[in-house]
Amino acid sequence: MSSPTQAHAAPARDHARTNLDADAATRLDPEAATRLDPEAVRRPDPDAAAPLSSDASAGFAANSQPRFQTDPRFTAAERDAVYRAIHTRRDVRGEFLPDAIPDEVLARVLTAAHHAPSVGFMQPWDFIVVRSREVRAKIHADFLAAHAEAEQMFDAEKRATYRNLKLEGILESPVNICITCDRSRHGPVVIGRTHIGAMDIYSAVCAVQNLWLAARAEGLGVGWVSILHPPALREALGIPQEIIPIAYLCVGYVRDFHARPELEAAGWLKRMPLPELLHFDGWQGPADAAGQALAEAIRAVQPFPR
Repeated sequence: MSSPTQAHAAPARDHARTNLDADAATRLDPEAATRLDPEAVRRPDPDAAAPLSSDASAGFAANSQPRFQTDPRFTAAERDAVYRAIHTRRDVRGEFLPDAIPDEVLARVLTAAHHAPSVGFMQPWDFIVVRSREVRAKIHADFLAAHAEAEQMFDAEKRATYRNLKLEGILESPVNICITCDRSRHGPVVIGRTHIGAMDIYSAVCAVQNLWLAARAEGLGVGWVSILHPPALREALGIPQEIIPIAYLCVGYVRDFHARPELEAAGWLKRMPLPELLHFDGWQGPADAAGQALAEAIRAVQPFPR
């Protein structure tokens, strides 16, 4: 699978293509005709190129970039690699190794997170990379306090199980990353957020998922620690009040990846059958013949080898 950091070279342009459907191009871009037909541009010397204005230069530079991906199809191996990362991703807690993460690896993972979809291309996220043992110790201390409080929220049957679960790797992992959301970025009105106000929050969560899958492809484990007091997290990391902490992640190489999610293996909960979660043409809408065929196709899908 090619590296996400390698750009595919654009195929050589066929000279004849510049003369095809000039009328259609002109309808889309009024300046296209003069770009497509050099004879339409008046110049004192036909052998000398006239200097372009700054606006024209900017337009040319923008239009010189390919509009569409030059290699949009995945090979079967590339497709399988994506599904493998999805199916073998795990919430890692107790398997972290102290090995340092090379900068080039962490750079690729963060770049993948930064290329998540976002409402109105808002890119509301920031990434706080935490390596300091002292800072991580403060956050770990808050986790212990929050964990003790959470234990009391479960019924007696589950308290013992909860108490024995390993739910973080704050100190064991070499890097922690806090992903935040700046809801004021680019002003109060954002395309796509005009009627569903939480779209920026959802966008930041997409960055979490991108990071998680990229990390899995790099052989890195990620654990999302959510048993924390937000004010304590803000204080430990100096996060301004107007910035929303979205995810506190533990990141590092691991000894092993669990075959199944740990909570599933521990009997806490089971994975729900997907066909039971399908609705058609409305909430709890029954399946017609096409819907039943889809449900059967889903039942036939085998989880990717673990």
